[in-house]
Amino acid sequence: MMFGNITIKDIRKELGNLFRQQRTAHKLSQQELGELLDMSKTTIHKLESGQNATLDTVLKVANHFDLLDKLLEGIKELQADTNIDPLY
Repeated sequence: MMFGNITIKDIRKELGNLFRQQRTAHKLSQQELGELLDMSKTTIHKLESGQNATLDTVLKVANHFDLLDKLLEGIKELQADTNIDPLY
């Protein structure tokens, strides 16, 4: 699926990079972050690698690093840039 020139794969990769940057800035290993969030190291690794992640996982990590507002702002910008009508 694509939004303009942005693919879902691109979004997963960017989210993974953002979460990896946050984790390393907080000096956490994947194992430590997983333990804090009651997730496996494998789940954190897959998320950071841009592999399929559930929305729950993305939101849990985003919330941990206080990134929910930033993600919502990004969604609003994407809607404006691609003329996607909001569902609600």
